[in-house]
Amino acid sequence: MEEVLESKDFSFPKQEEKILQLWSEIKAFETQLKRNENLPEYIFYDGPPFATGLPHYGHILAGTIKDIVTRYQSMTGHHVTRRFGWDCHGLPVEHEIDKKLGIQTREEVLKMGIDKYNEECRSIVTRYVAEWEKVITRTGRWIDFRNDYKTMDLKFMESVWWVFAQLFEKGLVYRGFKVMPYSTGCKTPLSNFEANSNYKDVPDPELIVSFPIVGDPDKAAFLAWTTTPWTLPSNLALCVNANLVYVKVRNKYSGKVYVVAESRLSELPTEKPKQVVTNGPSDDPKHSNPKAKGSSGGKSKGEVELEVVEKIVGASLVGKKYEPLFDYFMEFSDVAFRVVSDNYVTDDSGTGIVHCAPAFGEDDYRVCIENQIIDKGEDLIVAVDDDGCFTGKITDFSGRYVKDADKDIIEAVKRKGRLIKSGRFTHSYPFCWRSDTPLIYRAVPSWFVKVENLKEQLLENNKQTYWVPDFVKEKRFHNWLENARDWAVSRSRFWGTPLPLWISEDGEEKIVMDSIEKLEKLSGAKVTDLHRHKIDHITIPSSRGPEFGVLRRVDDVFDCWFESGSMPYAYIHYPFENVELFENNFPGHFVAEGLDQTRGWFYTLMVLSTALFGKPAFRNLICNGLVLAEDGKKMSKRLKNYPSPSEVIDEFGADALRLYIINSPVVRAEPLRFKKEGVHGVVKGVFLPWYNAYRFLVQNARRLEVEGVGPFIPIDGVTLQKSSNVLDQWINSATQSLVHFVRQEMDAYRLYTVVPYLVKFLDYLTNIYVRFNRKRLKGRTEVDDCRTALSTLYYVLLTSCKVMAPFTPFFTEVLYQNLRKVSNGSEESIHYCSFPQEEGQRGERIELSVARMTTIIDLARNIRERHNKPIKTPLREMVVVHPDQDFLDDIAGKLKEFNLQRHGIAIGEEPFPSVLCSDVVQSLQAVSITFLKLIQGACERPLSPKYVLEELNVRSLVPCNDPLKYASLRAEPDFSVLGKRLGKSMGVVAKEVKAMSQEDILAFEKAGEVTISNHCLKSTDIKVFRDFKRPENMTAEEIDASGDGDVVVILDLRPDESLFEAGIAREVVNRIQKLRKKAALEPTDVVEVYFESLDEDKSVMRQVLDSQEVYIRDSLGSPLLPSSMIQPHTVILCEESYHGISKFDFVIRLARPTLVFNSNAVLALYSGNTKFAQDLQTYLFSRDYYNLKSEFQLGNSKIRVDCIENQPAADVVLGKHVYLTVGDYYLSEKTE
Repeated sequence: MEEVLESKDFSFPKQEEKILQLWSEIKAFETQLKRNENLPEYIFYDGPPFATGLPHYGHILAGTIKDIVTRYQSMTGHHVTRRFGWDCHGLPVEHEIDKKLGIQTREEVLKMGIDKYNEECRSIVTRYVAEWEKVITRTGRWIDFRNDYKTMDLKFMESVWWVFAQLFEKGLVYRGFKVMPYSTGCKTPLSNFEANSNYKDVPDPELIVSFPIVGDPDKAAFLAWTTTPWTLPSNLALCVNANLVYVKVRNKYSGKVYVVAESRLSELPTEKPKQVVTNGPSDDPKHSNPKAKGSSGGKSKGEVELEVVEKIVGASLVGKKYEPLFDYFMEFSDVAFRVVSDNYVTDDSGTGIVHCAPAFGEDDYRVCIENQIIDKGEDLIVAVDDDGCFTGKITDFSGRYVKDADKDIIEAVKRKGRLIKSGRFTHSYPFCWRSDTPLIYRAVPSWFVKVENLKEQLLENNKQTYWVPDFVKEKRFHNWLENARDWAVSRSRFWGTPLPLWISEDGEEKIVMDSIEKLEKLSGAKVTDLHRHKIDHITIPSSRGPEFGVLRRVDDVFDCWFESGSMPYAYIHYPFENVELFENNFPGHFVAEGLDQTRGWFYTLMVLSTALFGKPAFRNLICNGLVLAEDGKKMSKRLKNYPSPSEVIDEFGADALRLYIINSPVVRAEPLRFKKEGVHGVVKGVFLPWYNAYRFLVQNARRLEVEGVGPFIPIDGVTLQKSSNVLDQWINSATQSLVHFVRQEMDAYRLYTVVPYLVKFLDYLTNIYVRFNRKRLKGRTEVDDCRTALSTLYYVLLTSCKVMAPFTPFFTEVLYQNLRKVSNGSEESIHYCSFPQEEGQRGERIELSVARMTTIIDLARNIRERHNKPIKTPLREMVVVHPDQDFLDDIAGKLKEFNLQRHGIAIGEEPFPSVLCSDVVQSLQAVSITFLKLIQGACERPLSPKYVLEELNVRSLVPCNDPLKYASLRAEPDFSVLGKRLGKSMGVVAKEVKAMSQEDILAFEKAGEVTISNHCLKSTDIKVFRDFKRPENMTAEEIDASGDGDVVVILDLRPDESLFEAGIAREVVNRIQKLRKKAALEPTDVVEVYFESLDEDKSVMRQVLDSQEVYIRDSLGSPLLPSSMIQPHTVILCEESYHGISKFDFVIRLARPTLVFNSNAVLALYSGNTKFAQDLQTYLFSRDYYNLKSEFQLGNSKIRVDCIENQPAADVVLGKHVYLTVGDYYLSEKTE
C-alpha cells in the first residue's frame, strides 16, 4: 500500500476530484451497468425537474437518496438503469419567455405566431443542462445524462398520446367547465396541488351588500358578505344553510330591515341617530364613531339598536326572489336571482348568506347547477377573459383587470344604496407559484379525467405501496386520494404536448390518436414533431363524407403534470418499444421525491397507473422533507440566506454534504434547517476518525516492510474469524452486525436508521478497537499477533468501506484504491464489488460485553470531568454496581477461554489482589511474571478490565452486585407508555409506583412485572433509577458516582501518594508524544528519546522513571534514555525544555536511531588491529540504516563484511559487535 498523508494535509474535496477523474478514465458507471446487464432489473423512476433553473439543496437531497438506493441495489445483484429526465413543457418555460419578450396577453402570442413562440420556448429548455450535469456529477451521483429523456422528445410525446387514448377509450375523459384556480399572470388554470403551494396573508376588501327581497311586506333585504367585489357583477343567486336560524331585524334608528343568520348579528354595523353639535357641523365625520368590524362589542350594541322582527329557519327562505345588484345577466331572470340552500354555508364568518357567481366559485358552480340556475354542459357565460379582465358583457367595467376594478365596483354598489358595510380583511390567499400574482377562481372549459370514479381503486392501490416514512402514505397521501377531484388535464396554452383529439365542426365526430402512425394514416401527412405549430394545421376528412367537412385538433395542450405522470411508460417509449422490459417490471421498484410531491408527481403517477392498469405505479417510495435556511425560512437567492452547494462541496467535500443531509430529520419527511457548520461537523466527527484508522493501518503495515519483516499481506478472512483475541472477535462480530443491520434497513428503505448505526460503528472502530489495540498494531507484541491485528483492521476497513460505498462513494473509493493493492484479484473500483454478505456467527455476547465496557468508561469520564480530574491523574479504585452478575462478569473480564482473572491474576507489575486466599497467594508468589505472560500468550485474549483500567487510569476495579450498598432505588412510571393505556387510573397507579419500597423495586426487577391497582405493569412500564448513596464520613470531593439508570459507577477521588509516580510518568509520555507531532514525525518514524532532569535533586525523578520504566517503554515502544548516552554522531531532530510539570523541570530530545559498537568485541574480530576495527565502524556508519537492519534480520542477526579493501572478511553479530540503537545497547547493559 502507498503512503498516506497526515490528516491535516488530506483534502477531502481534492481527493474527490481525483476520484471523479478515475471514474471518467475507467468509465466506471458505464462499466458497472455493462457488468450487471444480465442481472435482474431494478426499475427506478427519476422524476423530471425543469432545466430552466439551477439545482438547489432540494434536488441534491432527493438525488442523494436516489443515488444511495440505486448504488445499493447495484451492489446487491441488480441491473439498475439510471437515466436523467427533463420536464420541458408548461408554465415555467412559457413564463420565462413571456418575461423575456414582454408578453402580457394571449393575443400577443397569437400575433407573434405559435411557431415562433414555441421555438423560443424550445431554445431555453436546455439552458442549464450543463450546469445540472456538473453539479449532480460533483455530488457523486451516478446517472446517465447522455441517454437522458426529455418530455419534448417525439417518442416521449407519442407515449403520452397513447396514455390519453387509453383513458379516452375507457370512458374516463370528458369535456366540461370547471372552476379552477386561475393564474392571470400566466394566463392558465392551475391544478389544485399547484394552487396550494404558495399562500400569502394579504388584505382584501370585505363588503356586506344588501339584496332587497321581492314582495316582502317589511321591505327587508338579504345581507351577503364577500371579499371578492369583482364577482358581484356576475351574481345569479344567494345561498343559505337550511338548518341555520335566521332573523329579520329592524334598526331602531334607520328603520331598515335586514335578514342575516342569528349568530352573525355582530357583523352588522352600528348606526346611531345624528346628534346636534354646538359650533360645529352636525354631520362632521371626524366626530362619528368608526364602524365596528365584527368586534365582540358589536353584539351588545346590536341588541340595543336592533329589534328582532321574526326568526326564520333557513329552509323557509329557499325560493325567495331578490332584486339583482346589476343588470348584466337579466336574461337569467326567470331562473336566477333567488335563494338556494347548501351545507357549505356556515355561520363562522360573514352573515350566513353567500352570494353565488357560478363562473367564479367551485361551490357556486355546483350549487347553481344543482338548482337549475345554469345547466351543466351548456356554454357558461364567463365574464372574465384569459387575461383576468372583464369582457364586454360587463359593460361598465369592460377591459378592466378584475382586481383593479374592485374599488370602482364598491363605489358603484355604494351609489346604488346597497353597500351596508365595507372594510379591509386580512386572510390567507393563494398566489401563482410562478408569476407570484394572486389567483382567481374561474370557470374554464377543459378536458377532464374522471378521478372521482377511480377513488376506491386509488385507495386500494395505495395500500399496496410501501412508503418511508409511512405516516405520509397513511395520512397525507391517503387523505388527498380520499378527497380526489376530477383532474383537468388540458391547458389553453402553447408549449406542451398537444391533446391528440380531432373533432368535427358540429362536434358529433371525435377521433383520438394513440400513435403517430394513426395520425399519418388518417391525415396523409408526414409527422416528425408533435408540437402545436407542427400539427395544428393537420386535418382529417370526416368519415361521414365531404359534406361534413374535416376534423380539426382541439387547441389545448396537456398539463405538464400529465406528462410527468406518464413518465413510467413514455421514457422507454412504451408500448411502441420495450414491451417486455415494461411488462415484466411494472410497477417500478422505487421512486423518491419531496413531501410536496404527494399532491404532485406521486399523485399523477398513481392516478394514471390505476386508470391504465389497475395497479400502483411504484412499489417503494422515500419521501423527504424540505431543506430550509438556517433561520427556518425558505432558501432565497434574493435574501442570500444560505451557502451555495458548490461552496460547501468545495470546502468540505460532497461525501460530507451527503452524509449530513441523509443523517438528518429531512429523510423522515421533516424539515431541515441547513447549517454549514453541520457539514463541517461530519468531517470532524466521522471522516477524520475514519481516515485516521485507515492511516494507522497503512502506516503500520508499511512499518513491517521498513523493519524488514516483509510486505504486509493480509491473513485470509476465514483464519481471522478464528482469532482468540477478544477485541478481534468483537470487531469481527460488530462488522457482521453492521452488514446484517445495513442490509436489513436498506431493504426496508430506512436510510435514516442506517447512517447513525454506521457512525456509531466507526466510533467503535476508531475509539475502541484501534485505541485499545495500539500496541498490537504497532508491533509491540509478537510479529504474528501484529499481523493478525493489522489483518483484522484491514478486513474491517475493507468491509465497512463496501457497506458505506453507496453513502460516501468518493471516500470509500479513495481507501479502497489503496487497500486493493495488497489483495490479489480485487475489483478495479469499489462500486463493482458485491455488497458484503453476513459471514460466520455474530458474537452477540461479545458485542454486549464491549458495549457494557464503553458504558462504564463513559460514566467514569463524566465523573472525572465534573471534578476536573484529567485522565493523566491516576486514581485508586473504581466500583461498578449492577444487580446482573453477567454484566459484572463482562466488566471483570470473564469472557475468556482460560480465565486468569477468576484466580485473581493481574498481568504486569501490579500487586496480587488481597482478596485471594493465602494458599493461592503463596503459590502464585513463586511464579515469575515471565511465566504469567506466557500463560497470557497461550490465552491470547486481553483482559477486558485492563482496557477499562488503562483507559481510565484507575488502579483497580471492584464489581458489586448489591444495588443497595452504594445506591438507593426509586421507581417512576413511564407516562409516555402508560398514559394512554391507563387513562383516568394513571394518577392512582403513578402514586403507588412512586411509593414502592427498595424491596418492592428489587422484587419487581427480578420478576419483570408487578400488579398495582389491578393493572399488570411490565419492565417497560416502570423506570428504575439508582441514586448514589455516599458512604458516611466521605465528601463529594473524595468519592462520586455517575449512572445511566441501569448501572452506577463510583470513583475514589482521594489523592494517593502511591499513584504519584504513575501520574508523572503519564505526563512525561504525554510531552514526548506532543513533541513527536511538533517534529512532524510519522508513527512509523523510529526515534530515540533522551531525557535530562534539570532539577537540583535528580534522584526523585530518577526513582520515578525507574519505577515506571515498563509503562514508559510500552507507551513509547522504546526505552527512555538518559541524556548521558547521547553518542558523538547522534543526530538530534528536536528538543524542548519543560518546567513545572508536576513540580519537575526536564529536557526531552528526539534523535535518529544510531549504531553503538562494542569496541572490545570489534577489536577482537581483527585480533587487535585498531585500523581494521575503525574501518569496519566507518563502513557500517556509511550504510543506509534500514537496509542494514534488513540485512541483519535476513541473516538471523549476523552479516558478513568482506567488501572493505585490503581488509579480511569478518562476521559481525548483532548484539555482540554492534547494536542498531542506543536503546538496544541500553537494555542489553541493564539486563547484564
